[in-house]
Amino acid sequence: MTFILPLNAGSDRPVPFIDLVPQFQSMSAEVMAVVERVFTEQKFIMGDEVAGLEEEIAAYCDSRFAIGCNSGTDALIIALQALDIGEGDEVITTPFSFFATASSICRAGATPVFVDIDPETFNLDVDAIEDAITPHTKAIMPVHLFGQCCDMEPLWRLCQKYNLHIVEDACQAIGAEYQGRRTGVLGAVGCFSFFPTKNLGGAGDGGMMTTDDPELYAKLKRLRVHGDIGQYEHLDLGMNSRLDALQAAVLRVKLKQLENWTTARQNNAARYGQMFEQAGILDTISLPVAKSDRRHVYNQYCIRVQDGQRDHVMQQLKASKVGCAVYYPKPLHLQTCFKHLGYKAGQFPHSEAASRDILALPSYPELPVADQDRVVDCLVKICREMPQSQQVRRAA
Repeated sequence: MTFILPLNAGSDRPVPFIDLVPQFQSMSAEVMAVVERVFTEQKFIMGDEVAGLEEEIAAYCDSRFAIGCNSGTDALIIALQALDIGEGDEVITTPFSFFATASSICRAGATPVFVDIDPETFNLDVDAIEDAITPHTKAIMPVHLFGQCCDMEPLWRLCQKYNLHIVEDACQAIGAEYQGRRTGVLGAVGCFSFFPTKNLGGAGDGGMMTTDDPELYAKLKRLRVHGDIGQYEHLDLGMNSRLDALQAAVLRVKLKQLENWTTARQNNAARYGQMFEQAGILDTISLPVAKSDRRHVYNQYCIRVQDGQRDHVMQQLKASKVGCAVYYPKPLHLQTCFKHLGYKAGQFPHSEAASRDILALPSYPELPVADQDRVVDCLVKICREMPQSQQVRRAA
């Protein structure tokens, strides 16, 4: 497939970073029909819709079991609780992720232990993990960031060696694969988010946990309802984290289109890559790296802007009415609420560099070709108009 670089793409109309309206319009009749059905039946909590979605997500992920819950954050917390991870325990994870990755560990009563990232994939540097393992380490929480799986095989070996659990933070990566296996079956528990901007997004918050372990399944299932096994008999101190039937009904409609949307995201990524390469600006920006043994589902399409120019490029794009976003402007080890963990600036240089360099471009499945052309046109113009001193320094 060959793409032609736009010479003067489109008008000056705004290009949104994400637009959820076209997706809804394409299936509004079916979505509203299931919403009306739920209201007609007045069955809002759990029930057949949730059970149906759980079966369909389990089949999609090739897991034995799936358990709905209120959010991706709750999924992470409940997964840790189900594995009896709590006070005095440590969980190794990344400092370059959404806040919930580390906060869920704290909410479970354990301590997050950070390890730097691989600068190519933005995922955990698996070669640095073993040095962070202590007698208190009970689990590793890899994040399949932006839709690409962490390098899991070394993690499996470490977990066998040290008797550790893996809790997958797959909140951005439903449908992603590692060596042909889907997220959700790459650890003890897989955790997903259905936040509206995810690849499979609901009409509000929602989450899901997957596992192949029948005992874990039973515990996860009761922890989401206060540890109740029925008739007000409680085996555990769980929480109220039930998935609404309305959300499940909407997600069942949307799940049918997930593979088509994934293909659209992958096509957007391929088109961006070819156009940026044709434009000759790869000395100014770096493109996302998709590893050959993984299926990248591009929840975000993130470039890196070199030489400390990210904020300048972002300001110029926004001035041109082109949407973009930064994921994430401050790594977790530098967040004020984690100051007590004792980490310092400079301790995880790759994570800190990514926070300074990274810029996400529009990549949602319904992104019009004309809008993508305009994103590229504007970014190419900005890069070519960079101060001469920067151009000379890059050339040197």
